[in-house]
Amino acid sequence: MNPDMHLTMCVNNAGVIGVNIDENAYRAATKNVPNEWAKGVLRDADNLTEERIDEVLHQFLKDYKEGSVESKGWPSFGSAYILSKAAINAYTRILAKKYPTFRINSVCPGYVKTDINYNTGYLSVEEGAESPVRLALLPDDGPSGLFLDRKEKSAF
Repeated sequence: MNPDMHLTMCVNNAGVIGVNIDENAYRAATKNVPNEWAKGVLRDADNLTEERIDEVLHQFLKDYKEGSVESKGWPSFGSAYILSKAAINAYTRILAKKYPTFRINSVCPGYVKTDINYNTGYLSVEEGAESPVRLALLPDDGPSGLFLDRKEKSAF
């Protein structure tokens, strides 16, 4: 590999296929994982490890298989999607600590109008690309380990 080459941006993207969604309800649901134990684990940056994230996901999977998602305080709508996004955002913090010379951040681009959501989004593709591109262009001493909701720093 050429020593002058470097990774500028790595994108992990997800979408919901084949579901009609109420964007406002969905956006509110993704802000927080209602299960207080899981929320505490995923927000505890000082003690967060891959094993702790796995523990949360295994507990969710166990509760899902038992049919006790709602009674155990997991999201009632889009629970697997929400948990997977929360886990990847938490993993961002682990990577940011592990590789302090890299700028590693998570961003929610907003509800972008694309084919995957049957063009129900309210942002154009260009508007949705704005925040990820801004992160890709951060200087070497820019912030790392953040979660941004479009342009605003947000809690994990």
